[in-house]
Amino acid sequence: MGPENITRVSEFLLLGLAEEPELQHLILGLFLSMYLITVLGNLLIILAVSSDPHLHTPMYFFLSNLSFVDICFTSNTIPKMLVNIQTQSKGITYEGCITQMYFFLLFAALDIFVLTLMAYDRFVAICHPLHYMVIMHPRLCGLLVLVSWTICVLNALLQSLMVLRLSFCTDLAIPHFFCELNQMIQLACSDNFLNNLVMYFVAVLLGGSSLAGILYSYSKIVSSIRAMSSAQKYKAFSTCASHLSVVSLFYLTSLGVYLSSAMTHSSQSSATASVMYTVVTPMLNPFIYSLRNKDIKGALKRFFGMTGIKRTITPRLKKCP
Repeated sequence: MGPENITRVSEFLLLGLAEEPELQHLILGLFLSMYLITVLGNLLIILAVSSDPHLHTPMYFFLSNLSFVDICFTSNTIPKMLVNIQTQSKGITYEGCITQMYFFLLFAALDIFVLTLMAYDRFVAICHPLHYMVIMHPRLCGLLVLVSWTICVLNALLQSLMVLRLSFCTDLAIPHFFCELNQMIQLACSDNFLNNLVMYFVAVLLGGSSLAGILYSYSKIVSSIRAMSSAQKYKAFSTCASHLSVVSLFYLTSLGVYLSSAMTHSSQSSATASVMYTVVTPMLNPFIYSLRNKDIKGALKRFFGMTGIKRTITPRLKKCP
């Protein structure tokens, strides 16, 4: 290392989304609101699926997993940003930064994998309806989720360990609101060719294969729907519309972030654009699935209805001798 490098990194600086002090309170209120909506909305999805036996199906099993991943995804980045704004501090420890990057890689990849599993579930349900319960049995669904977690944990661990081998310069300012892998690699003073190679290879391998699987599933779904009657077409399309909306939102916003950063070469604009898939998409998922889904709305009504009944019965029982 040269004289401008340091041997031991104690902390990084997260520059956030804006430097202007007058915007900090606006950003704090906006992101706090979005975070609370995200957590509450996804918790309601998990609550509805777990409390209603009618929703104990593969489709809703994957949906509840997606909601759990989205909660973890946003909880990994937003709270730290809110704390930094509130305390007017930009620091994050070296260990904290590596940990945040690890969990971001983990849950971002899990988001992609769960969306792929949901596409496969819809493919089997529409293209092979008579064999759906035979193919998508609970053991297979659990195994698919377990394999997804294993792959994503190993990928995040590999890339985090590769960042640990890098040496960093005295300039430790990250132009982002969280410790993003690409930004950290760019800050390194040591040779980062291998890190870049692995990062892009994994992105193409995992992201490309998942997208290919989703496109293949929907190509088969479209072929099957074309041979159905009008009533069957509407029912089949309605079961896929919510998932297709979430997939489009996630992939289009992610692609937009990388295209905008490549065209503008601005780290600040990339950080602003990344808000779409790291914050906005997880927040909109519960609305997309619940507003169009009678089963979810019915399960929530039944749950809160039963809760209300229990609350009225309990005081009366306490009065009995």
